[in-house]
Amino acid sequence: MTEDSINAKSPLPRIAMISTHGYVAANPPLGAADTGGQVVYVLELSKKLAQLGYEVDIWTRRFEDQPEIDVVNERVRVIGVPCGGREFISKEYLYLKLPEWSRNALRLIKQLKLNYAFLNSHYWDAGVAGLRLAEVLRVAHLHTPHSLGIWKKRQMEQDHPEDAASFEKRYNFSERIHHERLLYAAADLVVATTPQQTELLVQDYGLPEEQCRMIPPGYDDHRFYPVSEATRQGIRQRLGFTGKVVLALGRLARNKGYDLLLQGFGVLASREPEAVLHLAVGGENANANELKLLAELKELAATLNLTERVRFTSFIPDADLADHYRAADLFVLSSRYEPFGMTAIEALACGTPTIVTIHGGLWKALTFGRNALFADPLDKEDLGIMMLKPFRHPRLRARLARMGAYKARSLFTWSGIAQQLIALVEHHTQTRGDLADTEWDEPWTDTD
Repeated sequence: MTEDSINAKSPLPRIAMISTHGYVAANPPLGAADTGGQVVYVLELSKKLAQLGYEVDIWTRRFEDQPEIDVVNERVRVIGVPCGGREFISKEYLYLKLPEWSRNALRLIKQLKLNYAFLNSHYWDAGVAGLRLAEVLRVAHLHTPHSLGIWKKRQMEQDHPEDAASFEKRYNFSERIHHERLLYAAADLVVATTPQQTELLVQDYGLPEEQCRMIPPGYDDHRFYPVSEATRQGIRQRLGFTGKVVLALGRLARNKGYDLLLQGFGVLASREPEAVLHLAVGGENANANELKLLAELKELAATLNLTERVRFTSFIPDADLADHYRAADLFVLSSRYEPFGMTAIEALACGTPTIVTIHGGLWKALTFGRNALFADPLDKEDLGIMMLKPFRHPRLRARLARMGAYKARSLFTWSGIAQQLIALVEHHTQTRGDLADTEWDEPWTDTD
C-alpha cells in the first residue's frame, strides 16, 4: 500500500472507524458469518461523515483473500490489517488476536503519516483494538457497543436457563463482559444506540452519565421510502407476492427468533386464511450451522402444518431490498434479543406496518398503535394476535404505514446521525440533555 493509495495528503480532517470482525468490505456479503447490521451501520455512517467533509478510513481485519484496501468512494475506504492467519475467526474469540492487529495497524498508520481527528470503534472486539490505537496516537476514542454482553447473557439465560453452560462456551460472556467494563471506563465517550442501552451502561456497567450519549442507528432515506399503492401493487406483481404477506428477513441465527415467528404465525394463519409468511433468511453462501438452522425451521413449519403457507427464500439483493419491504403487508422483527433492529427501521421507512419485539431497544423509541405494534415473540398468542390486528383494522394499518414512515424520517436518517456524532466530538462537554431528542418520549394522541 502506498501513501497515495489512501490519499493521506488530503487537506480534509480524517476519521478512523474500527470494525474488526466479519467480512467488512465496500460491498459486504451481508448474511455471512458475523456480517450484518453493524457492517451496514459502519459503511453508511462513514459515507455520510465523508459528505460532511471528512476522509474516512474503515479499519478491519484482513483474512482469506480480502484486499488490503477496498475503495468505497473517493473519501471512504476499507483498510484490511492481517492478524491471526488467513482463516475466519468468530467475533467471540477474535480479541485474542487483536494485540497483533493493533501493532500492525499502528505500524501502517505511522508509515503513512495518517492523522485522525478521532477514532470510532464498533463492538467490543474493535473497542479493545481501538483503545490501544487511541492511547498511542493520543486522539479521542468514541466507542459504539451495538450490543451489551450483560444484557445478551441475561436475556439468553432467562429464555433458556438449561443451556447456560453452553452459552458461556459459545459466546465467551465472562471475557466479553470483563473487557467491556475496561473499555467503557477508558473510552472518551460511549455512544449507545437506544435509551435502554444507555440505562444499562449507567446501571450495570457503572458508566458515569456524562461519559455516555445516545445516538440511534440510521437508514438511507434515498433508498427506503413509501410509494403509492398503484406502484406497490406493481412491485407485488413483479415479485410474485400474493395473499396477505408477512415478511421477516435477516441473518440465520437463533437469536433472530424465526422459530418463534413460525409459532406466532400459526396463530395468525388459523384466523386469516389469506396470510402467507415470507422468510428471507441467510446469506448468499450458507455455512453448515446456518443450513442446520434452516432445516430446523422447515421441519417446524411442517410440524405446524404451515408448509403451504410459508415461503423460504434466502439472500435478497441490495437493489431489491426496499421493494420487498414495500410489497409486504406486514413486517415482523421477532428477535429473542435485538439491540436495535435495522430491518424494522427500513420497513417503517418504506411505509410497511411493523411489529417489533419487546426484547430489544427499538420499541422504546416508538409509540404503540401509532408508529408500530409491539409483541413478545416468546408468547405465540401475543405475537399471532398482534399480527392479526392490521389485517382486521384498516384504519390502524393506514396509520401505522403513515406514521411509521414519518417516525423513521424524523429520527433515523444517516445524515442526522452523522451530524450528531460530529457534534459529540466537537462539544463532548455538553450534558446528555443538550443532544436529547424529545420525540423518543413524545405523548400519544389519537389525532393522526
